[in-house]
Amino acid sequence: MENSTEVTEFILVGLTNDPKLQIPLFLIFALIYLVTLMGNLGMMVLILLDSRLHTPMYLFLSHLSLVDFGYSTAITPKVMAGSLTGDGVISYDACVTQFFFFVAFITVESFLLASMAYDRYVAVCRPLHYTTTMTTAMCASLVMGCYICGFLNASIHTGNIFRLSFCRARVVDHFFCDAPPLLALSCSDNYISEMVIFLVVGMNNLFSVLVILISYLFIFITVLRMRSSEGRQKAFSTCASHLTTVSIFYGTGTFMYLQPSANHSMDTDKVASVFYTMVIPMLNPVVYSLRNKEVKSAFKKAIGKAKSSIGFIF
Repeated sequence: MENSTEVTEFILVGLTNDPKLQIPLFLIFALIYLVTLMGNLGMMVLILLDSRLHTPMYLFLSHLSLVDFGYSTAITPKVMAGSLTGDGVISYDACVTQFFFFVAFITVESFLLASMAYDRYVAVCRPLHYTTTMTTAMCASLVMGCYICGFLNASIHTGNIFRLSFCRARVVDHFFCDAPPLLALSCSDNYISEMVIFLVVGMNNLFSVLVILISYLFIFITVLRMRSSEGRQKAFSTCASHLTTVSIFYGTGTFMYLQPSANHSMDTDKVASVFYTMVIPMLNPVVYSLRNKEVKSAFKKAIGKAKSSIGFIF
């Protein structure tokens, strides 16, 4: 039996073995990654430069953009390179690193979404106490807690997976180093590892989902009591974007991880993985910005300043 420490590399199968699809997939992934970078980095810069966006909601949104940029960068460049060259080889250390940062950032995002739901609850249900509740210290504590939980969770899962022995073929039937395909390669007893994944992911999801559900339950009750139709519409509009992202994020994550390995179909998992590794980081800036009047206004202001600066130079 070969110990996991003796493994030097894995081979990622990717999304398809058809050589005719390699270039089209590379172009699609390159476009997605470009939009993801421009959207998330642009959102971070916009929030940083515009003082009107220096509020708790946009603080969480800026960190959400940072996290989306982080886990997209941990996955997509390697997928692009594999699609272009057909070479899916990834070193053992690179696989560990990719897995660690992916799990860390994906966990941070789940807790950030819960924090954003709580922020919306305070804004809608306790508007008179909003400034005294969502203070700078409170927001900083929530953000710091999200990162601590994320990197602690990543350390647990990384140690749990890579303590195993990989004595079978080192071909990973996926496009990145993820838990289910790595467990499938192990010749160790996976029962404990699967239970750790199920319990830790389940507890994290349960806590985050409960915060979100309870927050929106109170928001829904408060909105129903509003007499102004304009107020109701504004509240529902604010919540719709967040709920859309939450549904996609938790839906695909739960589908992927909260089922026994015997029920996993790798082809199905790959399709689901594309959503939460590439599509969600690309959509979040669109969902949270294009439907937000304050962000639109800040963006137009930034474009106007840029045009004025260019006109002044020339």
